[in-house]
Amino acid sequence: MLPALGLFIGTVKADIYVYTDKNGVRRFTDIKPATRHAVYLKTPAPLQKLRRSNAGQIPASVANRYDKLIQKAADTYQLPFSLIKSVIRVESAFNPSAVSPKGAKGLMQIMPENYKPLAITNPFDPEQSIMGGAQYLKSMLHRYKGIVALALAAYNAGPEAVDRYHKKIPPFTETRKYVNRVLQYYRVYDHTAS
Repeated sequence: MLPALGLFIGTVKADIYVYTDKNGVRRFTDIKPATRHAVYLKTPAPLQKLRRSNAGQIPASVANRYDKLIQKAADTYQLPFSLIKSVIRVESAFNPSAVSPKGAKGLMQIMPENYKPLAITNPFDPEQSIMGGAQYLKSMLHRYKGIVALALAAYNAGPEAVDRYHKKIPPFTETRKYVNRVLQYYRVYDHTAS
Protein backbone atom coordinates (compact mmCIF):
# COMPACT_ATOMS: atom_id res chain seq x y z
CA MET A 1 0.00 0.00 0.00
CA LEU A 2 1.47 3.35 -0.99
CA PRO A 3 1.32 6.01 1.72
CA ALA A 4 0.49 8.88 -0.63
CA LEU A 5 -0.36 9.39 -4.27
CA GLY A 6 2.39 11.99 -4.60
CA LEU A 7 5.05 9.42 -3.76
CA PHE A 8 4.20 7.08 -6.63
CA ILE A 9 6.87 7.12 -9.30
CA GLY A 10 7.68 4.34 -11.70
CA THR A 11 6.52 2.33 -14.61
CA VAL A 12 2.99 1.06 -14.28
CA LYS A 13 2.41 -2.37 -15.75
CA ALA A 14 0.10 -5.16 -14.76
CA ASP A 15 -2.39 -7.45 -16.37
CA ILE A 16 -5.83 -7.37 -14.79
CA TYR A 17 -7.68 -10.67 -14.41
CA VAL A 18 -11.38 -11.16 -13.89
CA TYR A 19 -12.94 -14.24 -12.38
CA THR A 20 -16.11 -15.24 -10.58
CA ASP A 21 -15.64 -16.34 -6.98
CA LYS A 22 -17.51 -19.18 -5.24
CA ASN A 23 -20.32 -16.73 -4.30
CA GLY A 24 -20.85 -15.70 -7.91
CA VAL A 25 -19.23 -12.27 -7.42
CA ARG A 26 -17.10 -10.95 -10.25
CA ARG A 27 -13.59 -10.11 -8.95
CA PHE A 28 -10.77 -8.07 -10.48
CA THR A 29 -7.12 -8.64 -9.57
CA ASP A 30 -3.62 -8.02 -10.85
CA ILE A 31 -2.48 -11.34 -9.37
CA LYS A 32 -3.06 -14.38 -11.56
CA PRO A 33 -5.80 -16.33 -9.73
CA ALA A 34 -5.49 -20.07 -9.12
CA THR A 35 -9.03 -20.56 -10.41
CA ARG A 36 -10.01 -20.45 -14.07
CA HIS A 37 -9.46 -16.93 -15.27
CA ALA A 38 -9.44 -14.74 -18.31
CA VAL A 39 -7.17 -11.82 -18.94
CA TYR A 40 -9.43 -8.83 -18.53
CA LEU A 41 -6.86 -6.29 -19.62
CA LYS A 42 -3.38 -6.86 -20.89
CA THR A 43 -1.57 -3.67 -20.05
CA PRO A 44 0.37 -2.22 -22.96
CA ALA A 45 4.08 -2.09 -22.24
CA PRO A 46 5.76 0.09 -21.38
CA LEU A 47 3.38 2.59 -19.85
CA GLN A 48 4.89 5.99 -19.36
CA LYS A 49 5.91 7.09 -15.88
CA LEU A 50 3.65 9.23 -13.80
CA ARG A 51 5.80 12.10 -12.68
CA ARG A 52 5.65 13.38 -9.12
CA SER A 53 4.35 16.76 -10.37
CA ASN A 54 1.60 15.06 -12.37
CA ALA A 55 0.48 12.74 -9.60
CA GLY A 56 0.50 15.35 -6.86
CA GLN A 57 -1.29 18.22 -8.59
CA ILE A 58 -4.66 17.53 -7.01
CA PRO A 59 -4.95 17.66 -3.22
CA ALA A 60 -6.44 14.58 -1.56
CA SER A 61 -9.32 16.69 -0.23
CA VAL A 62 -10.33 17.40 -3.83
CA ALA A 63 -9.52 13.95 -5.26
CA ASN A 64 -11.48 12.18 -2.51
CA ARG A 65 -14.47 14.54 -2.40
CA TYR A 66 -16.64 12.33 -4.62
CA ASP A 67 -15.56 8.91 -3.32
CA LYS A 68 -19.01 8.08 -1.87
CA LEU A 69 -20.70 8.83 -5.18
CA ILE A 70 -18.02 6.90 -7.06
CA GLN A 71 -18.57 3.92 -4.76
CA LYS A 72 -22.33 4.14 -5.33
CA ALA A 73 -21.76 4.06 -9.10
CA ALA A 74 -19.23 1.22 -8.77
CA ASP A 75 -21.75 -0.83 -6.78
CA THR A 76 -24.66 0.02 -9.09
CA TYR A 77 -22.83 -0.83 -12.33
CA GLN A 78 -20.42 -3.45 -10.94
CA LEU A 79 -17.36 -1.50 -12.00
CA PRO A 80 -14.05 -1.11 -10.19
CA PHE A 81 -14.08 2.02 -8.01
CA SER A 82 -10.53 2.79 -9.20
CA LEU A 83 -11.58 2.75 -12.85
CA ILE A 84 -14.39 5.28 -12.40
CA LYS A 85 -12.17 7.53 -10.29
CA SER A 86 -9.42 7.34 -12.90
CA VAL A 87 -11.80 8.39 -15.67
CA ILE A 88 -12.92 11.37 -13.56
CA ARG A 89 -9.28 12.30 -12.84
CA VAL A 90 -8.37 12.35 -16.51
CA GLU A 91 -11.65 13.78 -17.82
CA SER A 92 -12.14 16.71 -15.44
CA ALA A 93 -9.48 16.63 -12.71
CA PHE A 94 -12.42 16.39 -10.25
CA ASN A 95 -13.88 19.72 -11.42
CA PRO A 96 -17.69 19.36 -11.60
CA SER A 97 -17.92 22.57 -13.68
CA ALA A 98 -15.50 21.38 -16.37
CA VAL A 99 -16.49 21.99 -20.01
CA SER A 100 -14.39 20.64 -22.88
CA PRO A 101 -13.81 22.48 -26.16
CA LYS A 102 -16.09 19.88 -27.80
CA GLY A 103 -18.94 20.55 -25.34
CA ALA A 104 -18.58 17.65 -22.90
CA LYS A 105 -19.57 18.70 -19.39
CA GLY A 106 -19.17 17.75 -15.76
CA LEU A 107 -16.97 15.38 -13.81
CA MET A 108 -17.18 12.61 -16.38
CA GLN A 109 -17.42 14.92 -19.39
CA ILE A 110 -20.72 13.71 -20.79
CA MET A 111 -21.57 14.89 -24.31
CA PRO A 112 -24.99 16.58 -24.75
CA GLU A 113 -26.30 13.86 -27.08
CA ASN A 114 -25.89 11.37 -24.24
CA TYR A 115 -27.87 13.31 -21.61
CA LYS A 116 -31.25 11.84 -22.45
CA PRO A 117 -30.22 8.16 -22.73
CA LEU A 118 -28.30 8.49 -19.45
CA ALA A 119 -31.14 10.35 -17.67
CA ILE A 120 -28.97 13.43 -17.14
CA THR A 121 -30.85 16.70 -16.65
CA ASN A 122 -27.91 18.62 -15.16
CA PRO A 123 -24.45 17.50 -16.36
CA PHE A 124 -22.82 19.66 -13.67
CA ASP A 125 -24.52 17.74 -10.86
CA PRO A 126 -21.79 15.40 -9.54
CA GLU A 127 -24.14 12.51 -8.84
CA GLN A 128 -25.81 12.67 -12.27
CA SER A 129 -22.44 12.94 -14.01
CA ILE A 130 -20.85 10.06 -12.10
CA MET A 131 -23.86 7.77 -12.40
CA GLY A 132 -24.37 8.61 -16.08
CA GLY A 133 -20.67 8.28 -16.91
CA ALA A 134 -20.43 4.95 -15.08
CA GLN A 135 -23.50 3.68 -16.93
CA TYR A 136 -21.95 4.68 -20.25
CA LEU A 137 -18.59 3.15 -19.31
CA LYS A 138 -20.34 -0.10 -18.34
CA SER A 139 -22.12 -0.16 -21.71
CA MET A 140 -18.77 0.28 -23.48
CA LEU A 141 -17.25 -2.56 -21.42
CA HIS A 142 -20.19 -4.75 -22.38
CA ARG A 143 -19.88 -3.78 -26.05
CA TYR A 144 -16.15 -4.64 -26.09
CA LYS A 145 -16.47 -7.84 -24.06
CA GLY A 146 -14.75 -6.47 -20.95
CA ILE A 147 -11.62 -5.15 -22.64
CA VAL A 148 -10.94 -2.03 -20.58
CA ALA A 149 -8.58 -0.35 -23.07
CA LEU A 150 -11.19 -0.57 -25.85
CA ALA A 151 -13.97 0.65 -23.55
CA LEU A 152 -11.82 3.65 -22.58
CA ALA A 153 -10.99 4.36 -26.22
CA ALA A 154 -14.71 4.30 -27.01
CA TYR A 155 -15.44 6.56 -24.03
CA ASN A 156 -12.96 9.07 -25.45
CA ALA A 157 -13.33 8.80 -29.22
CA GLY A 158 -16.74 7.14 -29.52
CA PRO A 159 -17.57 3.50 -30.23
CA GLU A 160 -17.87 4.21 -33.94
CA ALA A 161 -14.15 5.09 -34.04
CA VAL A 162 -13.18 1.87 -32.24
CA ASP A 163 -15.38 -0.17 -34.58
CA ARG A 164 -13.96 1.61 -37.63
CA TYR A 165 -10.48 0.44 -36.61
CA HIS A 166 -11.63 -3.18 -36.25
CA LYS A 167 -12.10 -3.07 -32.48
CA LYS A 168 -8.63 -1.69 -31.80
CA ILE A 169 -7.62 1.54 -30.12
CA PRO A 170 -7.90 4.17 -32.86
CA PRO A 171 -4.58 5.68 -33.99
CA PHE A 172 -5.51 9.10 -32.60
CA THR A 173 -2.80 10.64 -30.42
CA GLU A 174 -5.38 12.10 -28.03
CA THR A 175 -7.17 8.77 -27.58
CA ARG A 176 -3.98 6.77 -27.08
CA LYS A 177 -2.74 9.27 -24.49
CA TYR A 178 -6.15 9.24 -22.82
CA VAL A 179 -6.25 5.44 -22.50
CA ASN A 180 -2.67 5.39 -21.20
CA ARG A 181 -3.36 8.09 -18.58
CA VAL A 182 -6.56 6.47 -17.32
CA LEU A 183 -4.78 3.12 -16.97
CA GLN A 184 -1.95 4.79 -15.07
CA TYR A 185 -4.31 6.38 -12.58
CA TYR A 186 -6.32 3.16 -12.39
CA ARG A 187 -3.24 1.41 -11.00
CA VAL A 188 -2.43 4.34 -8.68
CA TYR A 189 -5.92 4.50 -7.20
CA ASP A 190 -6.10 0.72 -6.94
CA HIS A 191 -2.89 0.69 -4.86
CA THR A 192 -3.83 3.67 -2.70
CA ALA A 193 -7.37 2.52 -1.91
CA SER A 194 -7.94 2.05 1.81
